[in-house]
Amino acid sequence: MRIGILGTGAMAAALGGAWVRAGHEVLVGGRDRRAAARTAAVAGAARHGGLTEAAGFGEAVLVALPAEAAPQVVEGLAQHLAGRTLLDCTVPMAPGAAGPVLTTAGGRDSVAARLAAAAPDARVAKAFGICHESIWTLPRPEFGGAALAVPYCADDPAAVVLTADLIGSMGCTPLPCGGLDRAALLEATAVLAIGIWWSGAETRHAFPAPALAPGAVDDEP
Repeated sequence: MRIGILGTGAMAAALGGAWVRAGHEVLVGGRDRRAAARTAAVAGAARHGGLTEAAGFGEAVLVALPAEAAPQVVEGLAQHLAGRTLLDCTVPMAPGAAGPVLTTAGGRDSVAARLAAAAPDARVAKAFGICHESIWTLPRPEFGGAALAVPYCADDPAAVVLTADLIGSMGCTPLPCGGLDRAALLEATAVLAIGIWWSGAETRHAFPAPALAPGAVDDEP
């Protein structure tokens, strides 16, 4: 598929590169076209340009911008984003005394919800924000013999299908986590995971499946 990227940072380069390897056509867009050209070169993308060009480029548009700035930028591009799936990988985070903290109110408030309000004619999906950008540079993210599961939240059926297809094309497993009203859970999970990594610990050691215990039976939902 054709994918526009809003932003020129590490996440834009890493996800852009993963999508190029998966055979998608990517255009990296930024306010600074020289930065967009550099990021496109790192990702292996054939195209770069401004934010407006990226917003109007393809079926999907990645928001790889600072979380605090993303809604305002998206609002200014709303007419170009109409009818497209807007992929939000932002993590609303700030330093705190005990580690990074969430900068949204949580609950139903999330950057994804703010983007949906800023571009009401776009289809917003929250995805790709849980993993560090380095994970997306792997040719096929696989751990313990299993493909990486990528959680995502979306309301619009077309956005659900597109996001799942895109994740699958990367050699990963789509992990649907509900509608956009649950996007704040993914954002909070990302902030928690980042704090754990920064402490030098491993998140994978904290979330074993109940079925791994001998004789255990998974709890009912």
